[in-house]
Amino acid sequence: MRKEKKTMAAAIKYDSASANAPKVTARGRGFVADKIIEKAEEFGIPIKNDPDLVQILSKLDIGAEIPVELYRAVAEILAFVYSLNESQRTKST
Repeated sequence: MRKEKKTMAAAIKYDSASANAPKVTARGRGFVADKIIEKAEEFGIPIKNDPDLVQILSKLDIGAEIPVELYRAVAEILAFVYSLNESQRTKST
């Protein structure tokens, strides 16, 4: 019998004024992951599908800063989000 894969999700936030690194703000699988994704979509927060990174982020405590080893992967996600935001800004002008 094949085990069905559950959805996993993690959310991060970076505020350079108050933190040295991005922090995990939510994480979960199954129903909780679906709710994280639903809320992100509801508020227009970009979603990046990166199963390997979410696997690692899901092991961190909520409120924990991203470890140095993940800076590069998280930087790529932040660049993705910033480029989406810039695209939206140019479309609306």
